[in-house]
Amino acid sequence: MRSSSRYRTSTVSNGEVITMAAEALWSNKLRTGLTMLGVIIGIASVIAITSVGQGIQKATEQQIQALGTNLILVLAGASTSNGINQGVGSATTLTWADAEAVAKEAPAAQAVSAFLQRQTQVVYSGQNELTTVIGTDLSYPDVKNVHPQEGRFFTQAELDGAQPVVVLGSKVRDELFGTKGKSLGADIRIQGGRYRVIGVMKSKGSVGGQDQDDRVYIPLPNAAARIVGKNAIAGVAITGFYIEARDQTQLDAAQFQMTNLLRLRHNIYPPQADDFRIINQVDIINTFTNVVGLFTVMVVAIAGISLLVGGIGIGNIMLVSVVERTREIGIRKAVGATNAAILNQFLAEAIVVSVVGGGIGIGFGIAIAWGVAAVFKFPFVVSLWSVTAGFGLSFLVGLIAGVIPARNAARLDPIAALRSD
Repeated sequence: MRSSSRYRTSTVSNGEVITMAAEALWSNKLRTGLTMLGVIIGIASVIAITSVGQGIQKATEQQIQALGTNLILVLAGASTSNGINQGVGSATTLTWADAEAVAKEAPAAQAVSAFLQRQTQVVYSGQNELTTVIGTDLSYPDVKNVHPQEGRFFTQAELDGAQPVVVLGSKVRDELFGTKGKSLGADIRIQGGRYRVIGVMKSKGSVGGQDQDDRVYIPLPNAAARIVGKNAIAGVAITGFYIEARDQTQLDAAQFQMTNLLRLRHNIYPPQADDFRIINQVDIINTFTNVVGLFTVMVVAIAGISLLVGGIGIGNIMLVSVVERTREIGIRKAVGATNAAILNQFLAEAIVVSVVGGGIGIGFGIAIAWGVAAVFKFPFVVSLWSVTAGFGLSFLVGLIAGVIPARNAARLDPIAALRSD
């Protein structure tokens, strides 16, 4: 039996209360560990899920920003075949002349780049790769912030002459020539035609599920004549074009100017629907951020259920502890421990279990988040608010779970408690 001198005074210091709580918990290590488990899992889940969600969000924002945050994508309308919508960009509602007109007549547009893309096979020395062929103009590298790491992009003369030259994406280069193979100057075949490789683009990775390296670039007139073989009556049909605004504050002005100009060129008047579609890069970022945010909130709420279960577990264990330690409580009250001292001790035990469990959970959560970020190659982000919330939740769970057991212990009659077995 421990010395009871510390219970003879009517008041007990906070340090003594915590010490007694720690001693009581340490003497029942297995029970204490199992009690902490629910809190550890709950807090670790909250920290890890929040960190992974923020990391994915940051990685996607970085990828989109690398392509340009002041961009507007304009796509041709959708065609219909046998009653089936063929998707945006399948109709010949936009032409290269439309893109050139926007570049000349929209003051908020700094640069415009038209493109025509198709999925087709590229072949070199028995290697066959299905990829996206993009026919485009000289503005594309600057507008899309994608430049050759080897060789060069095509010239104005090659564009005007629809020359059969090609710039490869890094993935296509690796598939056709290997990581150490020499590609510059080699001839590859695209849809039966021979094209000379003049450059290889820097790797950009995947954005929105689209691999930016799994594509090749050829002059737009060549793509229209030899790859697609179909033009609009008014000129070279294109899949769409990118508009680079002078800065992010000019996005709305550029979109307004471009929309009105295309409506005039296409003779579209209210209530007629536009025969083109506009996609704003900022809208994509905002939409993705909202989706990731909602998903994170949902999963954190589910993890919160684990915390609730952990709190119930703490409450149950503390209630059992009160029953098991009834005689001990009676002895302490008999030698002078007040109701407040008993209440504080049992409340402190519940809070210590929760806070220590929460600290361990935070450590596990950070470790899990770091591991996931390292494996999937996205930024490791742990926000201060999530760690603070983890500690706060731990304390709150312990406080709430310990109130009823502590109150029951404090209200025990010392005579009845001493008589218990």
